[in-house]
Amino acid sequence: MNETGAAVLGADGRARCPWGAGPADYTEYHDSEWGVPLHGERELFERITLESFQSGLSWLTILRKRAAFRRAFADFEPAKVAAFDDGDRERLLADAEIVRNRAKIDAAIRNAGAVLELDQPLDELLWSFAPQRRRQRPRTLAEVPATTPESTAMAKELKRRGFVFVGPTTCYALMQATGMVDDHLATCWRAADRA
Repeated sequence: MNETGAAVLGADGRARCPWGAGPADYTEYHDSEWGVPLHGERELFERITLESFQSGLSWLTILRKRAAFRRAFADFEPAKVAAFDDGDRERLLADAEIVRNRAKIDAAIRNAGAVLELDQPLDELLWSFAPQRRRQRPRTLAEVPATTPESTAMAKELKRRGFVFVGPTTCYALMQATGMVDDHLATCWRAADRA
């Protein structure tokens, strides 16, 4: 990553957000997923879960374990995950292919139950916090916020509805990952592609 936090030119001649110009896993994720609008209960539950597991870790760690997470967590079908019992918890804690953190595993199971208790679709709830207007694109990583009033409000509402491990920073990362906000740097090729 460069010291200025500005876009980095890749070997393919495309300028990318600095974090997306690193390992191939990051580049693929940056180019094809991050910032692209995502909808669907299972899809958004997966992202909430993975963002929660990422807390305190590198996103690359989670990204490289995503296929294992999908296997371990029943492809993130909320009804299946909500039904996990003590045997499933022990299975997950013994699974070296995922992040083995009891609090985060318990949070995923609890959050699946919270999804089932919602009085509106998860998709509708989460997207209701998307900003109405796009702010000016950041020029450097230093201009990308860690939280916003919208992510703080989302976290507060999710917690009110029984979700855990969903603070304002995790919610903002979720908003970035699912295209509720688009923080590709102004000079990143993805910004020009989505102008």
